[in-house]
Amino acid sequence: MELKDKILSSYVAFENRVDTNSDVHEIRSEAFQNFEDLGFPTKKLEAWKYTSLNTVLKPDYSIFPNKENDIELSDVKKYFIHDIDAYKLVFVDGKYNSFLSETTHDNFDVCLMSAALSKQKYKVVIENYFNKIAKQDNLTSLNTAFANEGAYIYIPKNVEVKKPIQIINFTTGSESATMLQPRNLIVVEENAHVQIIERHQSLTTNPVLTNAVTEIFADKRAFVDYYKIQNDKTNASLVDNTYIEQQSNSVVAVHTFSFGGNITRNNLNFYQKGQHIDSILKGITIIEGKQHVDHHTLVHHIEPNCESHQDYKGIYDDRSTGVFNGKVVVEKEAQKTNAYQQNNNVLVNDKATINAKPQLEIFADDVKCSHGCTIGQLDDEALFYMQQRGIPKKEGKALLMYAFANTVLESVKIPEVKQRITELIAKKLGVNIGFDL
Repeated sequence: MELKDKILSSYVAFENRVDTNSDVHEIRSEAFQNFEDLGFPTKKLEAWKYTSLNTVLKPDYSIFPNKENDIELSDVKKYFIHDIDAYKLVFVDGKYNSFLSETTHDNFDVCLMSAALSKQKYKVVIENYFNKIAKQDNLTSLNTAFANEGAYIYIPKNVEVKKPIQIINFTTGSESATMLQPRNLIVVEENAHVQIIERHQSLTTNPVLTNAVTEIFADKRAFVDYYKIQNDKTNASLVDNTYIEQQSNSVVAVHTFSFGGNITRNNLNFYQKGQHIDSILKGITIIEGKQHVDHHTLVHHIEPNCESHQDYKGIYDDRSTGVFNGKVVVEKEAQKTNAYQQNNNVLVNDKATINAKPQLEIFADDVKCSHGCTIGQLDDEALFYMQQRGIPKKEGKALLMYAFANTVLESVKIPEVKQRITELIAKKLGVNIGFDL
């Protein structure tokens, strides 16, 4: 049975076993019908021109993993940013793990999506925010149809969360192949602050496909600092759909670090609905072998006096493939917009590939917008200069590539995250260098 047919036949059973209200049921039903009509995306779609899911969809995935497979903290501690105090939402094979988690309802909510969708006390927030900005495309609709578990984070006005929140999804391999569809809802009200770290991690050699959707709402003067760490095994594929709505004077920064996995597709969408907004999108990609990472970004400037800054760096070795499709839309009313977009790539091997398509759609006449893209190799003269001063060639290459990526690292606000990413970069580059943090 093809995966789409299996999903379609599983929907009724899923709806019968989840506890939900009628409004959410209607949203799910509409999304299910949309996915049934659209199916999985193919390369015939312009947005998927360089990314094929054909091989990813072949395994016989378990849609609802049933086998319990407990894990110990000692087995997974290395995947946490464990040297900081943090709230934790940990899911194992799509199910909440209370032993590894630390939730709270003290002044703000860090808890489960399943509770928010089913309990009366969360009804107002769900009605106002759930599925309000998520697109009705193929894979987002699929996630919405089966939305049940994930992270629910609600930060009331004027609250500053003193420690970061970590969201981690583990897959154990309890099934021969596993499909997961986590759904996250994050609401940060007026003048509230939060930092979030997200990771998807396979603990198995069995195939894993994760189709994640996250909706983030930042109210007036809210601050959201979000980090996505993607360093999975080559049997794991991820489609990450993130939608962000910002109100006046808010700042939202999303850093995406893509270091491993089979196929990784990041769809990152910002919608600015107020003035004096700042949207920050930064990323580092370092991959090898036949790995594939596809970044699709959208920043929609709707009102005047706003900014957006995109800076993506990619390092590609062996036969790896990168895609960057960044789009900035500036509406006629969005005068005084300052939009910056840059994508720089290094091909370590001449068999590696990068497909870049930076785009600007500007309908206003008083704006400052720029975009650029470079694709090249390491500077031989700089490498020769370093060798002349006693630095071995391998370490010299690593230093040049680290310097190339460092403009993204400079804006990381959590020191422990910056240190972890630096260590991962050194490991990916195959060197052991005491970087100055």
